[in-house]
Amino acid sequence: MRARRRRSRRPNVPTTISIFDYRSASDLGLIFERNNTSFCILCIGIAILRRRLVCLKIALVTTQLTDNKLPNHELRPWMVLLRSQKFGLNNCTQRGDVAPYVNQGRHRFAFDAFPNRYIVLGFYGSTADPLGEAALRALHQNRHFVDDGKACFFGITSDAQDMSQRHVIEQRFSSIRFLWDAEKAMQRAYGAGFGGLWIILNAMLRVVEVIRFREDGSDRRQLFKLLDEVQPASRYLGLELPAPILVLSDVFEPDLCRHLVDLFDQNGGTESGFMQEIDRTAVECFDFSWKRRKDLQITDVGLIQNLRMRIARRIVPEIKKAYQFQVTRIERDLVACYEAESRGHFGPHRDDTVRATMHRKFAVSINLNDEFDGGEISFPEYSARGFKAPVGTAVVFSASILHNVSKVTRGRRYAFLPFLFDEAAEKVRQANLQYLSPPLAVSTVDTRRQ
Repeated sequence: MRARRRRSRRPNVPTTISIFDYRSASDLGLIFERNNTSFCILCIGIAILRRRLVCLKIALVTTQLTDNKLPNHELRPWMVLLRSQKFGLNNCTQRGDVAPYVNQGRHRFAFDAFPNRYIVLGFYGSTADPLGEAALRALHQNRHFVDDGKACFFGITSDAQDMSQRHVIEQRFSSIRFLWDAEKAMQRAYGAGFGGLWIILNAMLRVVEVIRFREDGSDRRQLFKLLDEVQPASRYLGLELPAPILVLSDVFEPDLCRHLVDLFDQNGGTESGFMQEIDRTAVECFDFSWKRRKDLQITDVGLIQNLRMRIARRIVPEIKKAYQFQVTRIERDLVACYEAESRGHFGPHRDDTVRATMHRKFAVSINLNDEFDGGEISFPEYSARGFKAPVGTAVVFSASILHNVSKVTRGRRYAFLPFLFDEAAEKVRQANLQYLSPPLAVSTVDTRRQ
């Protein structure tokens, strides 16, 4: 007589309904945390048995899993998963996340023109929606945050009617800058989904808070209360953050600095522009309200060799020590001059934002003199404070970091400004030469030969 197989008893787990094994459910759907001890899970799964589609099961499960009465090894696999989801991330942007870059605007990244401010993104849907209209009105009525330099407001929509009336809307809400998201790229990048949403970013473009629109308008009160109470963007954490840069003294000797200054004065410089992609090609453009500087390319081969030897011996090892990056290439032998006569300056920018410059890994700024006022370099993602490096001192920083040079108010500021990168980046540079207009093409030198 065949012995009856004894069925093992399963742990007595309190659930409202039994569901399929986790291995049978390819998707667990949405998991919503209600409190510290309860979860309400909407599970939509496809069970596959013997390679055939058997059924589609939809179950609403409420379970007490966070009481920790059962060890993980006694739980079914799906129960262990649900317990772990208490700390799970979802697809929507959350506090602490890094905001995706928005490639809109003349200077590539839409937010870079507004450093040292909180960025308020309003995914408002449409002005035809009462909640969307109310959101824009509330921003415009609280424009003192913009006027005081504490915040900058952005309205984001993919609504075709709003985009067709963009000039009218921009006039009505002049304190708001609009990003027209026709292909819903921003909506997808930020996980905005359906319904209105506020996303607040700090100066480092990290998410401070995410607030869903509410019918009673309490979301707007919460937003402006936060902006009222929060510290200025440069002191978001209550202290001024140091920028991740190197400051290296005595890279150039005083006599060498004076020689480079004299070389510029003897030969003069030409107006310096910035690279902007037009029809997939990097073209040098000029905007004196954003950048005013003159540059001189050094052509003396012996002098170039001596300058690069100093960089190879006095900067490259420090980059290796601080950033675990081996520099092998130098681009540009350039003396720049910011003049008080022309209010020389350079607005907030990054040095690797177009394909023709994306190979750049580190920027170097070596001050050649100190007889000037203004002309301070700053890194507004981290601090509002600018500084003036001593003569011959190099300031080294990632080419991706936002930086700017304030207006020179007295005298002239001279600086030597090369870029550094490695062999992998050199391959990128060579591949992207096709996107660089011929007058801007430059060569690079292997620092290992210096």
